[in-house]
Amino acid sequence: MIDIKLIRENRDLVKENIKKKFQDEKLGLVDEVYELDKTYRECKKEADDLRAKRNEVSDKIGTLVREGKKDVIADVKKEVNAISDAIAELEAKEENLAQEIRNRMMVIPNIIDKSVPIGRDDSENVELERFGEPVVPAYEIPFHADICEAFNGLDKESAGRTSGNGFYYLVGDIARLHEAMIAYARDFMIAKGFTYCIPPFMIRGDVVNGVMSFAEMDAMMYKIENEDLYLIGTSEHSMIGRFKGQIIKSEDLPIAMTSYSPCFRKEVGAHGLEERGLYRVHQFEKQEMVVLCKPEDAFTWYDKMWHYTVEFFRSLDVPVRTLECCSGDLADLKVKSCDVEAWSPRQQKYFEVGSCSTLGDAQARRLGIRMKTDHGNEYLATLNNTVVASPRGLIALVENNYQKDGSIKIPKVLQPYMGGKEKIEKK
Repeated sequence: MIDIKLIRENRDLVKENIKKKFQDEKLGLVDEVYELDKTYRECKKEADDLRAKRNEVSDKIGTLVREGKKDVIADVKKEVNAISDAIAELEAKEENLAQEIRNRMMVIPNIIDKSVPIGRDDSENVELERFGEPVVPAYEIPFHADICEAFNGLDKESAGRTSGNGFYYLVGDIARLHEAMIAYARDFMIAKGFTYCIPPFMIRGDVVNGVMSFAEMDAMMYKIENEDLYLIGTSEHSMIGRFKGQIIKSEDLPIAMTSYSPCFRKEVGAHGLEERGLYRVHQFEKQEMVVLCKPEDAFTWYDKMWHYTVEFFRSLDVPVRTLECCSGDLADLKVKSCDVEAWSPRQQKYFEVGSCSTLGDAQARRLGIRMKTDHGNEYLATLNNTVVASPRGLIALVENNYQKDGSIKIPKVLQPYMGGKEKIEKK
């Protein structure tokens, strides 16, 4: 949610930003908010003036009592009551106007950074840099599900019976490799100075509305029936929500956290679920990084965070690249975002394994998270980034470490988490 001052003082900027995101259907909201806000402030001023008048008239009552003018007191009290009734009507009008303004402000997109490339969708994202040499071995790399099944490590058929399409069982060495990667990601981020956290895996609706747009919520989140609770789609939701309504001392910033959670997503829309594989599923596990900082430090943290993900995957012998997300591919709350993509030697192309975003003060403004400064309480900045999400991370790991003899080489950094094993072999 943007600062309403932008609409009061620079409507053209807000409209131009909407056009850059190819959301012209929202242009009318800007003028609607402007007019509603104008009426709201007029209404508030009128109510404030009436309160001052009520105080002035009320003061007369004491004087009239002392002067013994009982016949006039009743008329003055009637005037006070009439003013109070008028104030009550104006307060109700203020409340309705404030809600109408907020409803519209919640769907007006955040102002994107000037460095964001302009494009309609993810097909127009821009490659920034490659890390590691993308290798295509002389031998065939099987489909990742086939690799896992060859180790008796994947059972989607049973998961279909218990849970339906989009779920899976990981078994044996494959399950252990998956958890080794998550545990290593945890320790990797702790070594970078991040505080480890396991958050609640369900959050209330007001927190959901604070961390994401309505469109994202409807497409992603599972709601618990008859309760004001949602299963999280990423631990960022809980982690940012932890500070809802809080005032943080500026000297305590930045707050850098790394969090583990299972994640649950509907995965509705054009992409759909992957029938055989593990690329797009309803449930996965994730190690995340979340930062709260001063707004002026946000881009420094943004660069640090996506570099950490690159470093993590390179330590697993996985080549990666970074993509700058274009304007049309940015979610409404994001100021700037980039994807980290891993190399697939089987497909001979890159695929997304993580995303880093700075959201400015949008989430903080929605959730009322402020920092205490010498100039008063101000909204802070929030950022989030994927360290690793698995099974996607697992796909990248097994494909890039698959050997000609059908074994999977275990990167050195994961060997301590695998009981010292250097590779896993078919049984």
